[in-house]
Amino acid sequence: MSLGTIHGVGLGPGAPDLLSVRADRLVRDARHVAYFRKAGRSGQARRIAEGMLRPDAIELPMEYPVTTEIPVSDPRYNACLSAFYAECTARLLALSRAGEDVVVLCEGDPFFYGSFMHLHSRLSGQVPVAVVPGITGMAGAWNATGQPITWGDDVLTIAMATLPEAELVRRIRDTDALVVMKIGRNLCKLRRAVTAAGREAEAWLVEHAAMPEQRVTPLAEATSVTPYFSILLIHGRGRRP
Repeated sequence: MSLGTIHGVGLGPGAPDLLSVRADRLVRDARHVAYFRKAGRSGQARRIAEGMLRPDAIELPMEYPVTTEIPVSDPRYNACLSAFYAECTARLLALSRAGEDVVVLCEGDPFFYGSFMHLHSRLSGQVPVAVVPGITGMAGAWNATGQPITWGDDVLTIAMATLPEAELVRRIRDTDALVVMKIGRNLCKLRRAVTAAGREAEAWLVEHAAMPEQRVTPLAEATSVTPYFSILLIHGRGRRP
């Protein structure tokens, strides 16, 4: 029996009509559909695909054992997630070896800070794996501001708000254009870093980009932030004709 293919399918930033034609076809035709989610939640990837799955689709939710309960620096965090990804890989391998294709729903792009990367590295070389690119959440965010993120020779830096504060200050100060992800509980630290770099007046906070609840706010006016779906932007002001 030939092996089935595991498809990592990028769903884009949140709006169902921002899927590529290939992604749309694969999602609608899939008999086996896997997706990540927090326990007790439907999961953002599954919400994007709502109404698209065929009636007899078999769903395989993959529930994270931890999200923010254990600090990333704690050795238990990596151990717990490693065991989780190994279990998910085993489930997908079993289906592929039974000749079944599986579509793994991925928010944004599968190869851009996504959980699918951890499956891909474990599955590659064992069974066929294919990736369908998707529009990233950050692209949805800067389009929500109505301004280009870069001009001419601008250098764009993508950083995580989980970085140490001093490192954030350095990177914010040294770049032309900026995207900061994984804000969540780090908003106060990020605000201090942006201010220390002298760029608070340029910074925007975009929440739920390309989703019905999208909100765009100057950082100076933001008092809180959506824990997960939030991105900070500073637009480049580089060379132009």
